[in-house]
Amino acid sequence: MKLARFKDQVAVISGAANGIGKACALRFAQEGASVALLDVDADNSKTAAEECRAEGVEALAIITDVKDKAQVESAVKQVLETWGQLNVLVCSAGVYSGSPLESVDEEDWHNTVQTNLSGVFLCNQAVAEVMKAQGSGSIINISSMAGKTSFPATMEYSASKSGIIGLTRSVAMEMANYGVTANTICPGNTKTNMLQQVAEVVAPQEDMTPEAWLEMRSSDAPLGRFAEPWEIAGVAAFLASEDARYITGQAIEVDGGMVLS
Repeated sequence: MKLARFKDQVAVISGAANGIGKACALRFAQEGASVALLDVDADNSKTAAEECRAEGVEALAIITDVKDKAQVESAVKQVLETWGQLNVLVCSAGVYSGSPLESVDEEDWHNTVQTNLSGVFLCNQAVAEVMKAQGSGSIINISSMAGKTSFPATMEYSASKSGIIGLTRSVAMEMANYGVTANTICPGNTKTNMLQQVAEVVAPQEDMTPEAWLEMRSSDAPLGRFAEPWEIAGVAAFLASEDARYITGQAIEVDGGMVLS
């Protein structure tokens, strides 16, 4: 039986053109929500919005750079003008860069931190007053296992993802009195374009091909495989549902048991 937990609700997803963000947009659409897809990738955003509409809901593709406060605020304004409410925010927009400490480029550092961390902050900030006024809402920020542990040559990425966890805890504390929850999901290695990008950057540093590196990494988790984006989206949908209304300020690993290794 198809769930309809989010009928008559509105979900805003950043980084929705691909990967985990797109999977989240589709999951909320499948469960009845109207969906706004925020991303800088215009073509893939429009395609993802069409896939959401195929589920029988309304969807908007809004070209948005989450590093830009004005663009984020404009996107939220468009959502409110279209649907009059905003019930769920999923922040999934992110980039990867990684170099040994002495080789980290300052521009890469700033771009990664501004996209992955400041972008989450700006999106959380933009929806805060709306959700406070409603007296309800769910904020779900996508971090990473790299936010709880780390690996060589991931300085900027790990720093940004650790920051998301701390940011989310603070947001949860501020929003609790208004009936709004805020949680973080920390995915392990997930089958996305970003994982392929990581392989292409890291594998040569370990004298491996990207394909060999990916094969090696697939066994990191006790479950012995990579996550699928829809598996992360399922946890996001749970956190936004009524079943999770007493869960807030948490950083939840969805890593196939990798944290146990």
